Amino acid sequence: MNNLVLSLAPKFTKLLTLVLRQENPQLEDTAVETIAKFCHDLQDLDLSKSFKLGDRSLYALAHGCPNLTKLNISGCTSFSDEGLEYLTKFCRKLKILNLCGCVKAATDCALQAIGQNCNMLHSLNLGWCDNVGDLGVTSLAYGCPDLRCLDLCGCVRITDDSVIALANGCLHLRSLGLYYCRNITDTAMYSLAHSRVKNKASIWQSMKGRYDEEGLRSLNISQCTALTPSAVQALCDTFPALHTCSGRHSLVMSGCLNLTSVHCACAVQSHRTLNSILHTAH
Repeated sequence: MNNLVLSLAPKFTKLLTLVLRQENPQLEDTAVETIAKFCHDLQDLDLSKSFKLGDRSLYALAHGCPNLTKLNISGCTSFSDEGLEYLTKFCRKLKILNLCGCVKAATDCALQAIGQNCNMLHSLNLGWCDNVGDLGVTSLAYGCPDLRCLDLCGCVRITDDSVIALANGCLHLRSLGLYYCRNITDTAMYSLAHSRVKNKASIWQSMKGRYDEEGLRSLNISQCTALTPSAVQALCDTFPALHTCSGRHSLVMSGCLNLTSVHCACAVQSHRTLNSILHTAH
């Protein structure tokens, strides 16, 4: 793989998309440095599971590929937060960034840099990055107002403060992963629900009647065992696109046995329909 990239990269100077995902990591920094040297138009790069890559690769991409809009470095465990911070200073057009499992790179310092430099970010995966805390997520929330999808699964240090910041700063948030974030309480759920009510007028104005398309459409609160039915139900009532019904699970609550009474709008509608049929039959 490494030799192949070294020989081919100089020949593909107009390359826009490059996927180098590997099951057996062979890619080394020299290959990424060659890509950065010749492929200056690159917009979409997938380097996932490249365990051998270090910060040299990030420094090279920063200087050679400033047009990157999509970068997947999930599972690249050798990158540091310093390398990631440096990258964000030059790759300011990033819209989709996957840092899942990048434990050393995804820290509060790195997230502060992302919030400061990557204001166009739409999607960020921070799954199982357990060095992420409220400071980083808060910086992200206020620095990236267009954020639509955020995965914080396994970010065990975050608290309600992170979710409150997201509710206030990211009005277009559609998907939020909080799996195993056990410090999340009802306060976070109510803040998300309240954000829709509070921002209804401004969103309505800006969307010109497409308000119903806004709001949370996917939420994973599995293993968030501190949550109570009333708070989650309030959220469900506020965002009709959150479904608990069979086949449409966009509100995932696995491991939360105390939330079995929470139901989406479909359940209420089917109950009314059944009652109507029974009433007509009588």
